Amino acid sequence: MISQAEKATRFQELHSRPGTFIIPNPWDAGTARLLTSLGFEALATTSLGLAITLGRSTVTPAEIVANCKAIADATSLPVNADLENCGADDPKTAAQMIRLSAEAGMVGGSIEDATGNAEQAIYDFNLAVERVQAAVEVARSLPFPFMLTARAENFVNGRHDLDDTIRRLKAFEAVGADVLYAPGLRDLATIKAVVAAVSKPVNVVMSHADTSITADDLAAVGVKRISVGGSIARYAMSAFLQAGREMKEQGRFTFIKDAVPSGALKAAFSAST
Repeated sequence: MISQAEKATRFQELHSRPGTFIIPNPWDAGTARLLTSLGFEALATTSLGLAITLGRSTVTPAEIVANCKAIADATSLPVNADLENCGADDPKTAAQMIRLSAEAGMVGGSIEDATGNAEQAIYDFNLAVERVQAAVEVARSLPFPFMLTARAENFVNGRHDLDDTIRRLKAFEAVGADVLYAPGLRDLATIKAVVAAVSKPVNVVMSHADTSITADDLAAVGVKRISVGGSIARYAMSAFLQAGREMKEQGRFTFIKDAVPSGALKAAFSAST
């Protein structure tokens, strides 16, 4: 079995080599194994995908960590953790989620500047920077190279302020974040502006972007890492609901012809990770 340190080295190499790579988002052990079987080089967790499996709209920090462990144990690939706002406002308290995710098998993880509070959706600039700095300090204390991603959440919280988003990303970079991420960017020109403003690798999530944009397009403007957040989970739920509606409303079962053969699933799940 590949060690966590080896996974961490592989993850670092993906960020330092030329070009871009896709890091899809499984939400449990089964989907992690399936994506591994397709030949991806790394995976990332999704808190939305996890919430869907639990039948809720939100998840707790403990549930996030448990999901991290389940996915890390299911694959030989490096896995990056979606840790939301790390479960706390206080920088030092929030930073402990980095340590907990590492103990669960993660080799990278994110901290975001969204508060989870609708009345004040984004942390004040100075506090946001302090939180990232605290997370970086914990990441650097680990016995392997943990890739710390810092997220500026303006665009997914109705604040379409590119200047402030870039200001935050540059500040996160200055205090040591390894990867920078501004979810909610839609068009290639805006993505290019963000990439050009910083020197660290940039993650783009396609959940909010123009779906005509390709991986080659993103590579051409300098994007290093491409994720999809909870989009695969939502796509799976779309197929599930379509099958349910067909049965309930039409009394028909044509969806079965498009189902993955059980043998193919068993083969993927029995293969070595």
